[in-house]
Amino acid sequence: MSLLMLHIDTATEFASICLTRDETVLGMRICHDQKQHGAFVQPAIEHLMLDNGLALSNLDAISVAEGPGSYTGLRVTMASAKGLCYALNKPLISINTLKIMALAAVEQEGQAYPNAIYCPLIDARRMEVFTAVYSSQLVPIIAPEARIIDNDNFRDFLDDQVIIFTGSGAPKLQAIIDHPNAIFSNVQHSARQLASLASMAYAKQAFANLAYCEPFYLKAFYSVPIKK
Repeated sequence: MSLLMLHIDTATEFASICLTRDETVLGMRICHDQKQHGAFVQPAIEHLMLDNGLALSNLDAISVAEGPGSYTGLRVTMASAKGLCYALNKPLISINTLKIMALAAVEQEGQAYPNAIYCPLIDARRMEVFTAVYSSQLVPIIAPEARIIDNDNFRDFLDDQVIIFTGSGAPKLQAIIDHPNAIFSNVQHSARQLASLASMAYAKQAFANLAYCEPFYLKAFYSVPIKK
C-alpha cells in the first residue's frame, strides 16, 4: 500500500511544500519571500493536488516543520496543517526544523566528511541563534537551544572533530570562528528532507496530538500591545 503525504515547511526564510508518494516526490512549490509565506501556503497546496489529479481526502498524513524559526511562519504552518488534519481526520507529523536542516547537510556533505557532526543554526537576531548539534545519524548531541554566539562556541567539539555549520545563523559564527575543523556549508534544506523524516515517523506511528500540538518556538513569544 502506497503512502501519500503532504509536507509543509514555512519555518525559515525559505518556504517549501511538497507532495510525496512513498519515496517519490510528486511535486514541490517554493517561496523565497518570507513576507509572503502566509499567502503562499494554501494556493501551493491546492496547485500541488490539482497538478497530480488528487484530492486532499487521498492523503494518508500531513507533516510540518514545527520550529524553531520564524514565529509567523510557524503559526501559519501549524494552523494550516492542524486545520486540514481536523477536517480530513488525518494524522499530523511534527518534525523539528533543526533536524530537517541537519539532514540536508548530511546528504550534501556526508560523503566528503564521514566523521563530521552537524550544527544547523537559525538566525534569531543580534548575536543569538537557534541551534543544535547532531551526529551523522541525526542523534542529538546538543538538544535544540537558543544560544548567544561568541568565538568560544563549540570549541571543545572543534578541537576533536569536524563540524558542518549550516543555516541562516552560520555567517554570524563564520565571522568570529577561525578553526580548521569548522566547515561552513551553503546547503539549503527543503520539504524534501521533511518528507524523509516524516516517512520514518509514520512507520513508527509517531503522530502529534492534534489537540495539544503547537509550534516549537524554543523561546517565549512576546507581543507588544499597540497604543491607542
